[in-house]
Amino acid sequence: MYEGSTLYLLPVQGSDTSWYKNLLVDPTLKISVNGIEISARGKPVTDSNRVDDSVRKFKFKYGEGDVKRYYTKFDVAVEVTL
Repeated sequence: MYEGSTLYLLPVQGSDTSWYKNLLVDPTLKISVNGIEISARGKPVTDSNRVDDSVRKFKFKYGEGDVKRYYTKFDVAVEVTL
């Protein structure tokens, strides 16, 4: 989810998600939108209040039902400043 100059990412399986584990080793991400690819640095978010805020933003944008359907663990998030 994109807000202002920040991209919020919510790993589907929380801290068990493979790409999240990779981010902890190397925070460089490649983001591709409409055929345009950029490199950026992801910042892991583990503070429960900030993770909850990201989850609320996802629920607001995508609907609570879809978030519950696709996401299984809500213990981490990632912020990317673009």
